[in-house]
Amino acid sequence: MPVRLDPKHIEVPDALMVEVLRRKLPWERLRIGFDMWVSAHNMLLTHIRHSHPDWTQTEVEHEVARRMSHGAV
Repeated sequence: MPVRLDPKHIEVPDALMVEVLRRKLPWERLRIGFDMWVSAHNMLLTHIRHSHPDWTQTEVEHEVARRMSHGAV
């Protein structure tokens, strides 16, 4: 039976992955989420530095914060 995609989500997790995550302790799931956030932050930081070599560190960090907060900063 094909998996029906929810248009509100980018992807639907595989049933096996759902089971793996379900067996994790709460702190392990938090750690995974935090590590994913750090990875996204570092990739965005590198991208912005590369795209704007003339920007100061403060300008780069502000742009990273703006993008990661969806414009709230």
